[in-house]
Parts: sequence; C-alpha cells; structure tokens
Amino acid sequence: MYPPTPRTTATRTPDRMSYDRAAAHAMLDEAYHCVLGFTVDGGPRVLPTLHVRIGDTLYLHGSTGSRPLLAARGDGLPVCVAVTLLDGLVYARSQFHHSANYRSVVAHGTAHLVTDAGEKAAAMTALVEKVAPGRSGDARPPSRRELAETAVLALPLREVSVRSRTGGVRDDKADLHLPHWAGVVPLALTAGPAEPDAGVTAPLPAYLRAERSPWLEPVTLRGTHVVLEPLDLAHADKLHAATADPEVWRHLGSPQPADPTETAELIRVALAAHHGGERVPWVQRCAVTGAVVGTTSFYEVDPALRAVAIGYTYLGRSWWRTGINTEAKLLLLARAFEELGAERVVWHTDLRNERSQRAIERLGATREGVLRRHRIRPDGSWRDTVQYSLIADEWPNAQAVLRKRLSSAPAPAQ
Repeated sequence: MYPPTPRTTATRTPDRMSYDRAAAHAMLDEAYHCVLGFTVDGGPRVLPTLHVRIGDTLYLHGSTGSRPLLAARGDGLPVCVAVTLLDGLVYARSQFHHSANYRSVVAHGTAHLVTDAGEKAAAMTALVEKVAPGRSGDARPPSRRELAETAVLALPLREVSVRSRTGGVRDDKADLHLPHWAGVVPLALTAGPAEPDAGVTAPLPAYLRAERSPWLEPVTLRGTHVVLEPLDLAHADKLHAATADPEVWRHLGSPQPADPTETAELIRVALAAHHGGERVPWVQRCAVTGAVVGTTSFYEVDPALRAVAIGYTYLGRSWWRTGINTEAKLLLLARAFEELGAERVVWHTDLRNERSQRAIERLGATREGVLRRHRIRPDGSWRDTVQYSLIADEWPNAQAVLRKRLSSAPAPAQ
C-alpha cells in the first residue's frame, strides 16, 4: 500500500479512493498515455505524453528541447502525473446523477532527467515493448543521434492514489418512477485492423493479431499449387494487377476496382469484417511462382452451429483452369471439416453465374435452392442467389473426388 499524504487524501467521496500498490501498477501498465503537470514561471502547464512503469519508477518520454525536461536537470522537477481509463458512461433519470465509470491514478513527486545510458536504453526498450511484447526485437534500435534527441524523466512512485467508480445508476428514490431510460454504456479501448505503411511487404506480426476463436483465425494453408495466407493491405498492388480483368468481376458483388487504391479499400472492408468476427479473408498465392493471384474467404462463421460459408473468391484469369482453385477449395474444406469440426459448409453464387454453379457442383455440394432477391448487384439490379452446401458426412467422398481432380489438373505456369 502507498501511505496517504495530504496531497492524496480524498476530501470528497472517499469510498472511491484507494492506495493499493498493485491496483495502481495495473492501471499504469494498461494505459498508453498520461498527463504530466508542472509549473513554468509560476503558471501551470500540462502535457500529454507516453509512459512506462519499471518496478516502482514511472518513466516519461519527451524531447531534449522540452522545457519541463530541461528543468528536470539537477535537483529535479516537481510534477503531478495523472492516468485515466474510461470504462463506461452512466445515464441516469436525472441530469445531476449522470456519471462515468472510470479508473484513475495520480502520482506526485520530483522527476529527474535520466542520464545513465543503461537506464535510458532500458526505459526506451520498455516503452516499445509496452505497445507489443516482442516489438523491440522487430524494429531497428535507436541510433546515438536519436538517443541524444530523446529525453526520459524518472518519477519514483511513492506518493500515489487510485480513484475509481464502478457499478450502475445511482438515482434518487424520488426519480425512480421517471419514464427516462437509465443504464450504463460500457466503453473500452479496442484496436482496429492494422494498416501497413506504403511499401511494406512483411506479413502482419503475430503480436498484432487479435486472439480469436480458431474459426476466425486465418492460418496459412499450403498446397502444391496454391498457398493461402492472411489477406493484408500490403497485397493491394499485386492483387489489383492479377485481377484487372472485367471477366473476373462479371458476377461479383463489388464493381471492378479502377486502381490499386480501390483494391486496397476492398481489402480494408474485408479486414474490418474480420475484426468484427464476420469474415476470415485469405490472399491466394501461386505455390510455384509466389505470385499473388486472387483472394477467398470464410464468412457467415458460426462456431455454435459449426457452420461456415466459402466465398468472396476471385482469381486472376491467367490462373483459371489450373489446379489453384481446386486445391484452394480442398484446403479450405479440410480446414473447416478436419481442423474446426464443421458440420456444414455453404456456397452462394449468382443465379446467372453458370460457370460458378458448375464449379461448386463439381466439389460435390448439393444445391439447396434459390434465395430470391437476395442481394443487390453493382449495377443496382436484384440478384437471385443459388445456395449450395456440403455436410460433414459427405466430406470423405468429396475429398477423394477433389484429390483425383487435382492430380490431373494443369500446374500453374512458371
């Protein structure tokens, strides 16, 4: 426990106050930024900055040209640091009792500029590791010039308080009859789909992938004709080049992209759907040449019913009638039935797309019917959709047929 001091003793709602060391450390570790308060020329100053905790010391990141960091030389700089995590908005029947659920830490003390090279390097490495464990080994370390341009403040955690609010609405009894909605809207900081910088070809690191159900994990699937790897924005240019053919897009649900930027937007939509648990997108690579040749996905993923659909598939025309599409379906079906324990796999295709229907039927799928006016085509017309399915009992025979077809399929051109 941290001992209370006059600066950390609550004068209002003391029941929300705590001096628990473990709770304070957990909040500091969870938060990504803090607010640093200090005085300059007798006036208050507040700066948002990055922080990291190592043991009982809080390290604050800054520039060597910053006034508070320059002032921290010598005897140090008196500071106050605050971190707040907002967990929810509380809607009461009365305006007065609207509130928020939160967790906060306030630390007082004297911060000093870190001058020891080892301590400074350890603090900067810890800052990088905080955004993703393992990241410090996956990026270039700072140069001597960069280290010289970066300042780090060290604040011993000795005068610390924790304040929080949890729970629901606290309306007065006299207001409980009012006909207004009341309750809590939870809030949380969540990461969106990672977006690579221009020119990045490295795959998304594992530490940036959200932990998900195996049903939503786009694991890499390898065959002799095709490799399915997680779709990424870095694939946009090559995917656009491989599929820039009106015939490829003739029966698809999206209009043909005019340029790589529009292809990148389609990828963003796919990644957002994956982040929302609705879709698992892969890019298709030729296993012989490594070229990006198309894309495919799981969608309508339902682990409870052990069902999944295969779709959003398009393949560059140069790779039609090779073993790539057949093997891609074989890999996806094996993933569904053998690894995930699926009971049912579904396909949907445009009623007008007879070529797609024949391809699905060659997989051994059963036509279940037509979903009338199921979707809207890019030209605004209504699409009737043919639905097919393959169930687990049919998979062994379908697998044998697919493997036989694959054995005689032409290899992709080198």
